Amino acid sequence: MQQEKIDAIKSEIAATDAQNADELEAYRMKYISKKSVVGELFAEMRNIPNEEKKAYGQLINEVKVLAEEKFQVLIDKVNSSQKQSKTQDRDLTLPPTNVSVGGIHPLTATRQRIIEIFERIGFNLSEGPEIEDDWHNFTALNFPENHPAREMQDTFFIEKNPDIALRTHTSSVQVRVMENQKPPIRTLSPGRVYRNEAISARAHCIFHQVEGLYVDENVGFADLKNTLYHFAKEMFGKETKVRFRPSYFPFTEPSAEIDISCQLCGGSGCNVCKGSGWVEIGGSGMVDPNVLENCGIDSKKYTGFAFGMGIERIAMLKYQIKDLRLFTENDVRFLKQFRPML
Repeated sequence: MQQEKIDAIKSEIAATDAQNADELEAYRMKYISKKSVVGELFAEMRNIPNEEKKAYGQLINEVKVLAEEKFQVLIDKVNSSQKQSKTQDRDLTLPPTNVSVGGIHPLTATRQRIIEIFERIGFNLSEGPEIEDDWHNFTALNFPENHPAREMQDTFFIEKNPDIALRTHTSSVQVRVMENQKPPIRTLSPGRVYRNEAISARAHCIFHQVEGLYVDENVGFADLKNTLYHFAKEMFGKETKVRFRPSYFPFTEPSAEIDISCQLCGGSGCNVCKGSGWVEIGGSGMVDPNVLENCGIDSKKYTGFAFGMGIERIAMLKYQIKDLRLFTENDVRFLKQFRPML
């Protein structure tokens, strides 16, 4: 009787077919699961006489192997059928759809463009820590002891330690370069800086700067002007006008502010340039001899110039953006405007 039952189950397994996932699951429940007909055969083992258990066990093991092999065959068949169906359902004559892709952040794009311009005229890149000591951030750069930048209201100090602070400019990187490299030096230092300022449309407590330094024999103010003329025209166009205004910075003497003709109104006057037709993009000047000496460079033999610009300011002028806060708000509506066109 048991032999006849086992043969009948084998015949059922051989004749069973499946066309989809539901039929596969039905087969599994009937022949593979613990409550399947094969499982019932194993449960009947306890009723088989001891002398017949070995032979009976071999028979039901054969049924189990047959059921599992057939299940794998049915799985392969259903998967193959589904793949073929998906291929047949695809209309290859339809036009392609554009895939939504991201874009480079405007600050990153501006930073890369600035680096590209200066690298082509011989400047190399240098980087330094964002947490700086007083020497590299202030003292070596000729900041007097009573300078406002050293106060808590202007600088973020670490755990109220007056000697450790978040760097307020990337000029600290230039100090490190001069301490560890002999002239000639021609380096560009882009990076993030921090100042204790109220956040508004024109200011932020976290922003990005790029500063340049050139130290060699017989470097003059004319070299500085020609370098920045070249940058402005490469960055904003050949028609851009540049002017220098006398200014003061502790680490340069003489010093000058750099202005370019307003990119929004073309120099005719608007609310961005406050009707003047000019917009400031940074500061510059000849490196103060005290700074060179502080860094171990002979100021009687070598001279140099330095300049610094805010990357956000350059990006605002380049892309005609009127609110600096947009750069850090991660508003998708704003960032989508800088995606590449497909």
